[in-house]
Amino acid sequence: MKKLKVPFNKYESSREAHSNVSDTLDGEDICQVEELEREFADYVGADYALATSHGTSALHLAMLALDLKRGDKVVCSVNAHPNLPEVVRHFDAEPVFIDIDADSYNINLDKLEDYLKENTSKKLKAVLITHIGGTTVDLERVYKMGSTYRVKIVEDASTALGATYKGEKIGATGADIVCFNFSTHLKKNICNGGILVTNDDEIMERARLLANHAMVRDEDSLDYIYDVVDIGNDYSLSELNAAYIRSSIMDQDENIARQKEIAARYSKELDGVEHITIPDMSVEENSFSLYIIKIDKNRDSFALELREAGIGSGLHYIPLHLLTYYKSKYALRVNDFPVALRAYQQILSLPIYSQMSDADVKMVIDKIKKIAKTRV
Repeated sequence: MKKLKVPFNKYESSREAHSNVSDTLDGEDICQVEELEREFADYVGADYALATSHGTSALHLAMLALDLKRGDKVVCSVNAHPNLPEVVRHFDAEPVFIDIDADSYNINLDKLEDYLKENTSKKLKAVLITHIGGTTVDLERVYKMGSTYRVKIVEDASTALGATYKGEKIGATGADIVCFNFSTHLKKNICNGGILVTNDDEIMERARLLANHAMVRDEDSLDYIYDVVDIGNDYSLSELNAAYIRSSIMDQDENIARQKEIAARYSKELDGVEHITIPDMSVEENSFSLYIIKIDKNRDSFALELREAGIGSGLHYIPLHLLTYYKSKYALRVNDFPVALRAYQQILSLPIYSQMSDADVKMVIDKIKKIAKTRV
């Protein structure tokens, strides 16, 4: 495949990242993982943060920390990355899918509440909330549901790093656990990493134990003496990855400001273009880590024409009930989630990242307008 002029995403290594990585390679007495955890907790306003090898690792560790067991149920949006139900299935627990809101593409809270009202089994363990592209759901309502129906609330903030809800950063608004991913679906970074945050000291104590094979040591004993007190795993983030990631946290608010500038320009130029529907720009706290448009005719051919013009695009996401494993495992039908299905047939994520130049943005806009004129 030829190199794209405007890829869907690209990373840019900062001077700070090079410095942190050099410190690690030079053997400086700096624990990059501990520094990342401390700085990240400060950044989002959480009490505790635990770095992991990947965002999926953070989600899996969250399920461990909640003591998910065989037969338990975890509710999530049908419009989510496959890693959400995947980590649930690894415990032989059952994911329950809920249809989406037509505008935000997030879980439909009315349908979620209806499900919780009708299903009060003790096997119902948690609700996984995904914030698509930095657009949050009504979290006050979600937390109230968690309290009323006695289920844990775990947020997947993979595309909501730095996003806010009523002025508070995601990660400090009241969830039991929030998981972040530093190398997300279609926005791959040069390194992998995730992080789990919580204000619950019991959850964090259990997560830290299980993140390293549930191994415990006596501080007064030799380093190689240990015991194992539970079934854990290895979720550790490398010092090199932590060193690189630390620099990205410092720049995140500035990156979001640039993403909002690009989103505003996209919306101004694409508003009224035939066959194109732009996102709702009245949502002030949208961080626009994704800019999702709707194309009313033949989305895939539109994306192919963009690619031929040198512009990348993305899809967030293929609804889970259309994927072979979940469709066959739970006998799901195509029309079981009509809103997600309809959105899936039309949505397309455009390139949006802080390193995009004004010329890049103009190129994307011009090509979209040109292709839209050919639709009939």
